[in-house]
Amino acid sequence: MSLDQNYPAISDLAARARRRIPRFAWDYLDSATGTEATLRRNRTKLDGVLFNPAILSGEVEVDLSARFLGRDFPLPFGIAPVGMSGLMWPDAERILARLGRDERIPYSLSSVATQTPETLAPHLGPDAWFQLYPPRDPEIRRDMLARVKAAGFGTLVLTADVPVASRRERQQRGGMSTPPKLTPRILAQIARCPTWALGTLRVGMPRLRLIESYTGNQGALSSTKHIGYLIRTSPDWDYLRWIREHWDGPMMVKGVLVAEDAARLKAEGVDAVWVSNHAGRQFDAAPAPIEVLPGIRDAVGPDYPLIFDSGVSGGLDILRALALGADFVMLGRAFHYGLAALGAQGAAHVVHILRDDLKSNMGQLGLAGFDGLPARLR
Repeated sequence: MSLDQNYPAISDLAARARRRIPRFAWDYLDSATGTEATLRRNRTKLDGVLFNPAILSGEVEVDLSARFLGRDFPLPFGIAPVGMSGLMWPDAERILARLGRDERIPYSLSSVATQTPETLAPHLGPDAWFQLYPPRDPEIRRDMLARVKAAGFGTLVLTADVPVASRRERQQRGGMSTPPKLTPRILAQIARCPTWALGTLRVGMPRLRLIESYTGNQGALSSTKHIGYLIRTSPDWDYLRWIREHWDGPMMVKGVLVAEDAARLKAEGVDAVWVSNHAGRQFDAAPAPIEVLPGIRDAVGPDYPLIFDSGVSGGLDILRALALGADFVMLGRAFHYGLAALGAQGAAHVVHILRDDLKSNMGQLGLAGFDGLPARLR
């Protein structure tokens, strides 16, 4: 049977992924914080965005291309940064970097990934983004920015919605530390996942290698307050100005949910705003990004670049975000479900699923391009 028959939706990949990786890795990937109400809210509010389908539109040749930050992309989505990406699947960062290069979509590396920017340099395409968790020490900042720029990351993403560690109770129940400490409980979970275990043995235990280059090996710490917090600070507006001054290239700020904040970021010279609630992983009383997206679009004007994430599980969700004001959409969990389910083939299948879903739903709306989406909203 084909992949389309066995795994027609990202939820099918997620179901297989859950069986293929240890519980601590699954809980890290799939969980949110608190009661996970925000995780559910993201889904509910996306489902509430409805369109009026079209009839008698004739044959429509759909154009899925998008322009963002002065770049043309064949698809309106990219690969979002996920911390400890290599925990979910061995060598995840390299696999996803190559996928982004081959599909000509953005790939984003987290500061708390398991590979360094230099390791990924040979695998990057022209649209490599680096997500910065803000270091406190100015010398570390300078060095980190220089390293990612030299490695080929041309766009900087300053994450603003993680001023402190969240609790992520389900993740803690899974028993993970960073890097994983091989307790009997963790070893029992690993033993049930031989493919994951052998792959991890081949590439090495997942560690925060970029951060460790500044901190040294501090041993195993809580997965919700890992060694990244040893060098991290809670940024303010002066910090933002420092980063803007010292980064030569496009810069965006991730984790924006308030229209006034977005307008101020625009005024401060930030090139794009990333509307996100960190997929429900940081604060369990946050609004769903899809709720606040129209107000943010109004605040920054029609031509300012906006990017969207949180809760996206298919092509229809991408269309919902584009219809309400986003220029581009990013997915993190989806690509890692694909990796954990089927390795590199699974991550590539996510792109296929999203492309097909976009085409199908655009056909139902009778639209050849995304510009017509707002008029089809119910």
